Amino acid sequence: MEEIMQRFFFNKRLIIVLVTLIIGFVLVALSITVRNNRSTPPIIQQFGNDAAGLVDRVVSYPVSAVGNVGSSVGNLLNTYQENQKLKKQVDSLASEKVSNQAIKKENIALKKQLKLNKTLTDYNSVTAYVLARTPSSWQNQLIISKGSLAGVKKNEAVLSDKGLIGRVTEVNKTNSKIELISTENDSANRFATTILTSDGSVNGLITSYNSNTNRLIMGQIDSQKTMKKGDRVITSGMGGNSPQGIYVGTVTKIEKDDYGLASKVEIKPAADLTNLNIVTVAERTN
Repeated sequence: MEEIMQRFFFNKRLIIVLVTLIIGFVLVALSITVRNNRSTPPIIQQFGNDAAGLVDRVVSYPVSAVGNVGSSVGNLLNTYQENQKLKKQVDSLASEKVSNQAIKKENIALKKQLKLNKTLTDYNSVTAYVLARTPSSWQNQLIISKGSLAGVKKNEAVLSDKGLIGRVTEVNKTNSKIELISTENDSANRFATTILTSDGSVNGLITSYNSNTNRLIMGQIDSQKTMKKGDRVITSGMGGNSPQGIYVGTVTKIEKDDYGLASKVEIKPAADLTNLNIVTVAERTN
């Protein structure tokens, strides 16, 4: 009896499996028919599409959420790293500001100790804007909006916000003419300059300008100290009304004579001489 019951239940399970398979095949065939039959009522297709869309949303939402979380974490990390860099820059600027203030105080104390009221680095500034720059003298001259009424004097140095640009050559009541350092005039009044090297300084004179390479040429070098590309060049304050310490540019090339001594230095101007709108006239006070 027990054996008969086992066979019955086995046959029953087999019948259920077979029925399930038949129903599955029928459903597959029906779905294919519905898909291929254009006359099928749209509501069946809509129901199928909605069901598929629901499943897709249920499956894709967690995946999308995980992706968004990963993207947010990545953005937070990038923001954190950027903030750290900015903090370092701010700290560096703050440190540099404090250092400059300390140096300034020290200079004032030294000047008092040496009983020096003024030095070559002291100057008053007169700000002006560019009135005109004719094409015929584009590399040589420009007209600014301040003259003798504002205290401008002949031979004073003129600079932009980036560095030296030229010298006052003519002064009128309300305007002045500026000769740029890019002038190719051989008789121009050239600036005395100093190259700041790692082991001291090298003095010389701006002797000419190469318009093809946009380079100032410094000659009459008085020292054979080691110079290299990237050394900064400033005005020396010697031989004229120009104050000391105005930024001129950086060394780009050093030419030597037959004896291996530096005879000529090429300098890239710090100021953009082709784009000048606001300038400052520097009047040395000593």
